[in-house]
Amino acid sequence: MSRILSIEPLTQDAFAPFGTVIEADPASMRYINGGNTERFHGLARADVTGEGANVIINIFRGQPRAFPYTVAMMERHPFGSQSFSPLDDRPWLVVVAEDEGGRPGAPRVFRANGRQGVNYGRNVWHHPLMSVGAVSDFIVVDREGPGNNLEEYFYEEPFVIESAS
Repeated sequence: MSRILSIEPLTQDAFAPFGTVIEADPASMRYINGGNTERFHGLARADVTGEGANVIINIFRGQPRAFPYTVAMMERHPFGSQSFSPLDDRPWLVVVAEDEGGRPGAPRVFRANGRQGVNYGRNVWHHPLMSVGAVSDFIVVDREGPGNNLEEYFYEEPFVIESAS
């Protein structure tokens, strides 16, 4: 039996327990380059730990998910935060869960518009990249270095996202 998940709008307040929403927030804007460029400053902070760890920048190309979609697993990265910022201006889904004694609780699903990214906090349970509708590229900032920085958990009873709407 599967449990149905609803989709919430992605907002700073709703997502705060899991990390930071990355978007062009007017409160963080300042002009640079002689007033020719608007800089949205300090929207999220990369957090990595461990000897020999580095922050790296990647491009991930996500294949679109088919719906209804079964959420059967979650992952987390104990040694580093991980941010996803879309390049294609397409909505996408963000699936996260609070930790419940070393494993993820019931997932929450957020709809990000194509101009919103997220920075998952270090050790936050989340589902792998969930593109919607078309192949989508993302700038991903995360940790590279020694140690096992991936933990996966498979639910005994999965959850279902009925549609991406």
